[in-house]
Amino acid sequence: MIDLARMAALVAVLAAAVVYGTDVFCAVVQRPALARVDDRALVAVMGVAVMGNVHRYGDRRMPVPGALGIIAAAVSGALAALSGRWTATAAAATAVGLLLMWLVLYVRVSAPINRRLTTAVNAGDVPPNARVLQSDWDRVITARAVLQGLAIAALCLALLS
Repeated sequence: MIDLARMAALVAVLAAAVVYGTDVFCAVVQRPALARVDDRALVAVMGVAVMGNVHRYGDRRMPVPGALGIIAAAVSGALAALSGRWTATAAAATAVGLLLMWLVLYVRVSAPINRRLTTAVNAGDVPPNARVLQSDWDRVITARAVLQGLAIAALCLALLS
């Protein structure tokens, strides 16, 4: 049972790492890069559908590792509890909580913006508020990355406990 709990924690780490890496890239590279371009260039980027298509593919593909990370973390915590490994149980439960907090930020802030940009791309439009949309999206990306990073740290503690 202990080995199964650790295997589930490992799967959760690997799955969460996919999302974490994406969010860190966006926070460290994409956000400051887009902040340095003027509105005309940002709209031109939007006009050629770069960001809209990034969100189109991200929203289709990223739920798989995201859901797998949450499920595997919960399974790890449950199996650790059944094994009487309370430190691992608490660490995995913390990871689940952090991942769920990330999900709330994504669903409430990021996903609606992603849908607006994707809809604009599909219609061949450039949103007149492209800078505002990007700014609103950028507002939560660092928090998203931190939540994923803390969840991975908690899962690593579960692996080591």
